[in-house]
Amino acid sequence: MIIDDGTRHLLIAYAEKYEQKSFIETDPVSFVHRVKGERNQEVMGFIASWLSYGSRKQFMPKINRLIDWSKGEIYQWVKSGEFKSVIPANDDCFYRLYNNRMIHNHLYALQQLLIEHHSLKNFIAQHAHDGLSAVQALCQYYASHKCEGIIPKTSSSASKRLCMYLRWMVRENSPVDLGIWKDIIPAHSLIMPLDTHVIKMANQLGLITSKTQTMKMALHLTAIMKEVFPNDPLKGDFALYGHSVAQMDEHSIPSTSDKGQ
Repeated sequence: MIIDDGTRHLLIAYAEKYEQKSFIETDPVSFVHRVKGERNQEVMGFIASWLSYGSRKQFMPKINRLIDWSKGEIYQWVKSGEFKSVIPANDDCFYRLYNNRMIHNHLYALQQLLIEHHSLKNFIAQHAHDGLSAVQALCQYYASHKCEGIIPKTSSSASKRLCMYLRWMVRENSPVDLGIWKDIIPAHSLIMPLDTHVIKMANQLGLITSKTQTMKMALHLTAIMKEVFPNDPLKGDFALYGHSVAQMDEHSIPSTSDKGQ
């Protein structure tokens, strides 16, 4: 599609306004900035992305517990299996739809990945070359370990949280995202993380005409964002988020949801 000049300028303006260091404080990306070392950051980000849905007031304390339990050394905490002492494989609730067993099994699969490949970056480098193949590799890995309910079985779903995680790891020259995987996945190949805010704003701006959250739609919206941000389409994630915030401010309606949905 051809984006009109008014919409193009609006997207650019909101992206510049909201992709600022201040964005980090109340966003789940904050957790990757709270640990030191690339291996801790990529593991922290991966696990934080699993839990980033619903209300921030509910899920951010849950993620914070992981930092406390691991004393900030979450890479070693997972790889050594220390997580088993605080997250048993039982059916007690961990967070909303996730019970302890689901988290335990996903952490166990991650432990095996780290033992075999030494880091998430090494795993991605060996199994992927762009945003879509990285999503596919993670989906296939967790499906092969019979983990269900957190990582999608296939990449046919929008895989919003995996796409968000890859944004954190790949995009460079950003005050928000880390760029520690910039040498293995190109930023122009990343896929828009579809959430209710992004879908709603994209529809309101006439960029899309569907509310369906599928990988096909995510790729379609990404292609549209490339018209405005050719080498960095996920700058459009900040733009659509910013447009959402601006609307809420205009109508003075407090938000009960967030980018972590």
